[in-house]
Amino acid sequence: MPPFTVLTATAAPLRAENVDTDQIIPARYLTAVTKAGMGEGLFAAWRYDGEGRPRPDFVLNRPEYAGARILIAGRNFGSGSSREHAVWALTEYGFRAVISPGFADIFYNNALKNGLLPVVLPDAVVNRLFDRVEAQPDSLITIDLAAQTVRLPDGEEVTFAIDPYRKLCLLQGLDDLGYLLAQEEAIAAYEKELGRAWRSWKKELEGV
Repeated sequence: MPPFTVLTATAAPLRAENVDTDQIIPARYLTAVTKAGMGEGLFAAWRYDGEGRPRPDFVLNRPEYAGARILIAGRNFGSGSSREHAVWALTEYGFRAVISPGFADIFYNNALKNGLLPVVLPDAVVNRLFDRVEAQPDSLITIDLAAQTVRLPDGEEVTFAIDPYRKLCLLQGLDDLGYLLAQEEAIAAYEKELGRAWRSWKKELEGV
């Protein structure tokens, strides 16, 4: 997955709380085993009407939010089932980060494992972002993962927390398997040293 370092982008405001994974990606898309095309199903019930036509009033169908790479959402985003497809839909659509006052735990961890940065900010800050982005859709937000800061459109910087291991993986563009493979030399050296210690201990034991 691509590394996440510094992202400066516009944002789409989804002013809704308790958005669950079924709303993010409906169950009919769960038969897919790859991420390809998953973005088409993102918020499908809200984006399209019964005939499959885009609903012009939904935020992602509004031209002023085209190309947004940050989603601003209400509290408890990603609740419901544990489907990774919800994260896949967001990343395949083009989002690299979601800002919210709070995430469902399973969604939060799935996001970190799949290259999507979930940023938890205070309610007051998120509400300010909603107001600004709704009034001025071209407003830019900068997320600096290394510094763990979000620079708001007015220039103010606020910090956010993230697990150090997950931060490292995102910065380097690694999933869990990729991280382990990157440690191959260190693991081999450790096993070699462990084998040497075992042989020495065995030799001493046999001499007793």
